Amino acid sequence: MSHSSVKDLETDSLQSLSQAQVGCDFQIRQVEGPGCEQLRNLGFCESLQVRKLANGRNLVCSVCGTRIAVSSRLAEQVKVSPIES
Repeated sequence: MSHSSVKDLETDSLQSLSQAQVGCDFQIRQVEGPGCEQLRNLGFCESLQVRKLANGRNLVCSVCGTRIAVSSRLAEQVKVSPIES
């Protein structure tokens, strides 16, 4: 399998933060799209852990010990993978 195929498989197995289950911990894998520079400034960076606390028009998450509300539009641009306990 080529290197690009492995990367495509990894990307396909990710879910957006808006799709992620409330109350679970995730590792941020990708932050890409319009407005993502602001997310990065708030601490939404690759390989950090995030916990999704609430769903709705705005999602509430905990990153680095801080609660942050993120619009569902921006949450679509944050790709995460579950952290196995």
